[in-house]
Amino acid sequence: MLDLIEKLSQKLDSAENSKSLVSALRDFFIKNFKISRLDAFVLDKETNRLVDFSKDWVSPDCDLVQSKELQDILPKITRNKYITDYKNFIFFSLPKNGKSLGIIKIEGGRSLDKIIEFMHTASYIISIKIQNVMLAESMKKNLDFYELMKNIAKIIETQYELNYVIPLIGEMIDKFMSNCLIYIFIRHKSKMELMWPANCKDKTILEEAEKLTEKYNYNIFQNGKTGIFPLVNENRLLGCIAAKTMSGEFSQQEINHIEQLAKQASSTINRAIVYGEILKHATLDALTGFYNRRHLEERIKQETSKAKRQKTSLCVIMTDIDFFKRVNDTYGHAAGDLVLQTVSKTIRSQLREYDIAGRYGGEEFALLLPFTRMEEAVMVAERLRKAVENKKVDLSKINPEKTLDPINITISSGIYEFKPQDSAEDLLKKADKALYEAKESGRNKIVVNKDE
Repeated sequence: MLDLIEKLSQKLDSAENSKSLVSALRDFFIKNFKISRLDAFVLDKETNRLVDFSKDWVSPDCDLVQSKELQDILPKITRNKYITDYKNFIFFSLPKNGKSLGIIKIEGGRSLDKIIEFMHTASYIISIKIQNVMLAESMKKNLDFYELMKNIAKIIETQYELNYVIPLIGEMIDKFMSNCLIYIFIRHKSKMELMWPANCKDKTILEEAEKLTEKYNYNIFQNGKTGIFPLVNENRLLGCIAAKTMSGEFSQQEINHIEQLAKQASSTINRAIVYGEILKHATLDALTGFYNRRHLEERIKQETSKAKRQKTSLCVIMTDIDFFKRVNDTYGHAAGDLVLQTVSKTIRSQLREYDIAGRYGGEEFALLLPFTRMEEAVMVAERLRKAVENKKVDLSKINPEKTLDPINITISSGIYEFKPQDSAEDLLKKADKALYEAKESGRNKIVVNKDE
């Protein structure tokens, strides 16, 4: 029996999380006691309910929450340590300080007496390992939470466009609250407008969002599965974050997390709104040094008007950094900023003095080439593509303490030559259409829109 205990300990030591621990337990008992199935359930202190340990132990599982059968067994098994006369299952208590941490449920098995004898000692080992995993996962969750709070605060250092800030915040929270659907609304002219994601099919969420005022706290409804958390800054209602859990009802810890994230997001969003108003009157993008979108659109109107009046050629190149989101997700937003700066600097080095470069939004750039025909524009775009492809981005600049290999970046481009019948809006629209085709057909390439 001692050799089996040692084998179990070694097996459990290799488990890094709740899912792998239950999997290791199943493998061990199936191999050594010929059982057909094993499940582990732990008692969630917040809800006083048993939850499936192979799933997210913080959030109760829908089916299990309603399992009165298991809830009835818990007090009995706490007194008796195990139950064998219940249908075709054996239930073992997981001891913790004279009480029960949870239950091990075993189905089948040829040697009932041997399993019971083994579990007299094994239940303590399993219980300690489960507690260690729960503690580690709880600590990781807290670390992830504070890292997320910090990252939301840092967004405003490099981004000030609300249309870009909101998706960043939404994606960050969505990744952290992996078992939830997240929606972000911004108040515009006394109405709540969904800013992220593209749509919300739950009409109740829309109705509850409209009821918010700056005096409201969060509101949990739909049997504890949905919450509305106001975005308030300086007593002004900016919008709200809505969250809908996909597993049971919200735990108090999840509510606390979203409430704190909403407060942090409120501060970042408010600064983006204020900065956006200030930067409306500026001309340059702070990160890349290119014209910002507002001034770029003014220059497009000027250049298209001039091309029509003087009957001169004009081309535009729309350029997008390939797989830019992957860089942000893998290395962080500081690395993404360094990539934007590197690409913009490389592009500028390849342009003529009178060419016009603007940051159209996010990782997309618009390059106006006055007095340029299509053939010349293709040569410029190819020169840019090769220059970026050959440029390595040194990530040690953002984090000297980590040893990270330089990364390669590529760009895709769409080109269009302005025609007398085109409007200023057509210029970018048709180049953007070619860019979309370049990205869809493989990236790191150039596509020309020959729309007649």
